[in-house]
Amino acid sequence: MSKLVRPRNERVVAGVCAAVARRFGLSATTVRVLTVLLVLFAGLSLWAYILLWIIIPSE
Repeated sequence: MSKLVRPRNERVVAGVCAAVARRFGLSATTVRVLTVLLVLFAGLSLWAYILLWIIIPSE
């Protein structure tokens, strides 16, 4: 597992999903789809994404 940092070149919005994907060895697309599904159907707040955007350092 690599360090949790937001990559500069794999970002779509803020790089949070790419950072999580890289950290756990998953596809960034998979993490993005899961994030959207969780926001829409499971009540995951966009505030959680924004908080991770602030907390996770950039490369």
